[in-house]
Amino acid sequence: MVSHAHVTAKNVWMRNVLLISFVTAVGGFLFGFDNGSISGSVGFLQSKFALDADGIGWMTSSIIVGCIIGVALAGPLSDAIGRKKVLLLTALIFIFGVLGQAMATSAEMLVWYRILVGIGIGVETTIAPLYIAEVSPAHIRGRLVSLNQLFNCIGNLAIFSIAAVIASSASEAWNIEYGWRIIFAAGIAPAIVFLFLLAKVPESPRWLIRKGRDESGLDVLRKINPDEATAKAQLEAIKSALQNEHQSHLRELFKPRLRKALVIGFGVALFQQITGINAIFYYAPEIFKTAGVNVSGAMSFTVLIGVMLVISTLVSMWIIDKVGRRSLLIFGSIGMAVSLCCTGLLFRASETHTTLLLICILAYVAIFAVSYGTVAYVIISEIFPIHVRGTAVSIATFALWGGNFFVSRFFPVLVENISAANTFFIFSGISVIALIFVLTMVPETKGKTLEEIEFEMQRK
Repeated sequence: MVSHAHVTAKNVWMRNVLLISFVTAVGGFLFGFDNGSISGSVGFLQSKFALDADGIGWMTSSIIVGCIIGVALAGPLSDAIGRKKVLLLTALIFIFGVLGQAMATSAEMLVWYRILVGIGIGVETTIAPLYIAEVSPAHIRGRLVSLNQLFNCIGNLAIFSIAAVIASSASEAWNIEYGWRIIFAAGIAPAIVFLFLLAKVPESPRWLIRKGRDESGLDVLRKINPDEATAKAQLEAIKSALQNEHQSHLRELFKPRLRKALVIGFGVALFQQITGINAIFYYAPEIFKTAGVNVSGAMSFTVLIGVMLVISTLVSMWIIDKVGRRSLLIFGSIGMAVSLCCTGLLFRASETHTTLLLICILAYVAIFAVSYGTVAYVIISEIFPIHVRGTAVSIATFALWGGNFFVSRFFPVLVENISAANTFFIFSGISVIALIFVLTMVPETKGKTLEEIEFEMQRK
């Protein structure tokens, strides 16, 4: 008979892994909350600052400029000073950036603070999945890395709901003057919570070992493995992977043995964005208004998108380590192509079908969340060798935010110049290209340790 004390001891390591993953993923909540705050504010900001389609596109996409800066800094900085310290810095950036947005007195001031918040988001989306991957057991790594995306979706839902309540609780004039400020300011509380929670997590054991701090790394491995023997075996596997490796240099990523991993990470990240997801997140209320829905209905539909995002991400977390990364990407590419094409056809129809439009958009969001929404971050965190992981993840995440910038910057301009229907047809076509990319390039990584993936990727 197994003693209660033995069972408790065996479960401690899993609780530690879950605690680290949960705390780190709170940064994902901030990402979703602060990134999604523009959706409920964009109409009020357009009136407040008299912005045209190009102006509102820049206001919305300015945060992505910061994200790209954050991504460029995140990898090298985390390789130099550690994953945990970089995440602590991110929490401080969120606090000051959110406060500045809420207090902005001009469009220019708001743009600068949105860029600052974007730096925080860029760092978080680069380092949080990487950090969780480095502390997670292979058999549930996909699920735990996806936790960051789940919290991102919960953050989206939270801010969509707050914005809907604010928009419906006051007059249009009040919202134009004050409502958007409250929507932005709501992000201060979770940023402070994130800062304090980070004090409870250790540094990445793989980073510690790479820096020659084997004993400190082993101490962390003991906390996240079921027994001493497993922890020591993992220590040796990490040291073996580091053996004979050269110092990380950007040019090394373009050598034949690493080039394929870079192309896969860059491609999956890019397709996650240029298939149009943030056109929905940033402009959902305006999309529904274009289809003839009133302001209250448009905000309610946006909340439904947030609900669907959370539910579908939970489904993805449940199946990602069973079905696998590649299969989900194939399903996602096909499903997004079909749902986006149907959305375009509805916008082209002479009569508005708001219920069908909502169904198509919800289907697209669900399919995205089950596939690219979670899998892209997991793939990026898995496929690169430890000695270049931070820098490589930065490059791949740069593709993600670069794609996001072009979608958010030019979506209003495309809708104004070529119509909403043709814009969604373009996104549908890109989804077909994504399918071809996945079929020809992306391997399956489920159930393998990071060191096994590294060996297999360099062998091909």
